[in-house]
Amino acid sequence: MKQIAEILKGRPLFHAESTESVRDVARQMRDLNIGAIAVLDAGKLVGIFSERDIMARVVAEGRDPDATPISLVMTKEIIAAEPVEDVNVALQKMKARGCRHLPIVEGGNLVGMISLRDLMQVDADVTRAKASFLSELVTSSPDYET
Repeated sequence: MKQIAEILKGRPLFHAESTESVRDVARQMRDLNIGAIAVLDAGKLVGIFSERDIMARVVAEGRDPDATPISLVMTKEIIAAEPVEDVNVALQKMKARGCRHLPIVEGGNLVGMISLRDLMQVDADVTRAKASFLSELVTSSPDYET
């Protein structure tokens, strides 16, 4: 199976500072078309800020997105994976925690972020490759009678 590092190749790393406002980070996420962003404080990973955080901790609680720093509403209890880990291990971590985004760290430094969608795409690619192989096997079987 694939390692997480294979998914991260060539992908940009996005992050926000813990002092940024909810509105500023939400706009950044919109512009980047991402559902979650890693949050750093002095270069150290301290949380994840996601669309769920916006809904549950900002909108539902009636907070002012301009006056609320993401440090007050981000998810702080995070799990992480390393680039050398297998994609299935990452999927199990996400399933156990009920999260959709997983920061990837190496040597204590953030190197990327993967989403459940990324992992589903890997699974879909593997399934398509197997189906293609089986189709090729069935349709181009050699004639053993001659």
